[in-house]
Formats: sequence, structure tokens, C-alpha cells
Amino acid sequence: MSILVVGSVALDSVKTPFGEAKDVLGGSASYFSYAASYFGEVRLVGAVGQDFPQHYMNLFNEKGIDIAGLEKKEGKTFRWAGAYKEDINQRETLSVDLGVLEDFWPDLTDKYKKSEYVFLANIDPELQLHILNQIENPKLVVCDTMDIWIENKKNNLLEVFKRADIAFLNDSEARQLAKESNLVKAADKILKLGVRYVVIKKGEHGVMLFGEDTCFSLPAYPMRDVLDPTGAGDSFGGGFLGYISKKNDTSCNAIRKALVYATIIASFTVEDFSLNRLRTLKENEIKKRIEGFRKILEIENLTQSFGCV
Repeated sequence: MSILVVGSVALDSVKTPFGEAKDVLGGSASYFSYAASYFGEVRLVGAVGQDFPQHYMNLFNEKGIDIAGLEKKEGKTFRWAGAYKEDINQRETLSVDLGVLEDFWPDLTDKYKKSEYVFLANIDPELQLHILNQIENPKLVVCDTMDIWIENKKNNLLEVFKRADIAFLNDSEARQLAKESNLVKAADKILKLGVRYVVIKKGEHGVMLFGEDTCFSLPAYPMRDVLDPTGAGDSFGGGFLGYISKKNDTSCNAIRKALVYATIIASFTVEDFSLNRLRTLKENEIKKRIEGFRKILEIENLTQSFGCV
């Protein structure tokens, strides 16, 4: 099944307590595409400037990612610079330059309009709506967001939620949107906005899934070495929707299992800067870590005993 992702392709400069990388491939669509490519066909919609290196274009091609929707425009590529504290969960944004993303307003090809699975990364909700207006009968739409859109474009974001099936937020964004400190109460309010499911990401503390008749909590995979957490949430999204598209199953049980695969894919991302670890990742490594995670959680016994509420 085909997966369409619309988001940023960036040049990142990142500093962590464990190292530094300058002008490396980043952006939500980049991480998502690489992660999802392990499961199926990925179509990327984004924009870069004339300064975007060709060898980064080649990285998409080597994974079989369809980049016909990646426009190269006059101007500069979106750039982000950030630094992580000793507590790797704390990050400071040092600079942001939107570049060609500032006026990015893509028109989808007929092929892209027919994509079965759609991921709207944490871009401007007006742009998310622009994409949704072009998509023809998708099987599942997943949307991500961020604090700036909740603060400044809430009305547009609420329109997106009415048309999406699953909403991704981190814990602080969920509290901000719902104006609730309790995440369960926050999820209850967000579900009333129109989505079928809410996925709340909690970083090293795992993820929670909420639906009208289900609540599911999953810890993060226990990691010994975290070099750079940039892109972990986006690769989580790629693993999640990639698994669902491969199984072509949008049931509650499939969504729960997709969260396991998403967690594992994200765990590889943080082991190196940029997409370096995802570039070298092998299918047998994913399978091995999945099996290890299942043993830790006894996930098979849990799903057989309780099923999908």
C-alpha cells in the first residue's frame, strides 16, 4: 500500500553531550520516509532550496523513496539548529530559517492524490488542510502537530482533527491543546474534536493510545546509548504508519502492534546523528529487537488475553 508524507526536508545542525553534526539531513518528512520505507512504498512531498546537496537526494533514492513530490526551488533549504542538555530530554532551539518552506503550497499529482495512507507531519495546519482537500478516499489519515500551531493556528488545527483518523501529540502538546494536566482527561477532550484515536508520545517514558473504547500504554524500548534524539518522533510515525500500510489493517489490534514497531524503529534512530543509523539498519535487526521487546513485555500473551477492548 502507498504512503504519502508531507513535511519538512531540512539541513540540521545538532549538538548533544555526545557529539556534534553540522548541515546534516533532517526534517520530519526525511525521518518519516526512511522509517516507513522498511515497510512499503513511500511518496514524499516537500521542498528544498538550490543549496540542498545532491548526495542527500541520493540517500532518498537508495531507499526507494518516491521523491517526485520533492520540489527544488529558488532559495535556501529549511535549516534548524539545536542543542541538547545533559538531560537529553531537554533541547534548546538555537536558530530556525524556514527558507523555501515559507511559501510552500504544493499541488499533488493524480498518483499522489490516490495514496491510501497519509501522514501530515507537524507542518502548518493550513498546509495540512490544503493537502487533505486534494486526497481522494484515503484509508487512514494521521496528523502530527506542535506547540506553535496549537498556540497560533488552533482553529485550522481543529479543522484538521475533524478530518484526520489519528492525531499524534507529545505530552506537553496534549496538555496545551486540551488545557488539562491529566493526560487521560486531555485525551478524552481531544477525542471529542473528531479523531478516532489519539497517540500521546512521552519520549523515554513511552507512548499512550486512546480511543473511544480503548486505552493502551507502552513503555519505550530500554536504551543504553542515546547519541541524538532528533527525529525520533518522526521515525516513530514512519514505523507506525509503515506497519499499518504493510498489513493494510486499521483495526485497534493492528494499531497497537504498529505502536510496538514504531517504538522499535525510533529506538534505532537515536543511536546516531541524522539518518545515519536508519541508513544502515537491516531487517533482521528490527526483528531481533522486536522479539526482545515482546519478551520484556510478554506482548503476545497480553494481546491474546485481553484483545482489543
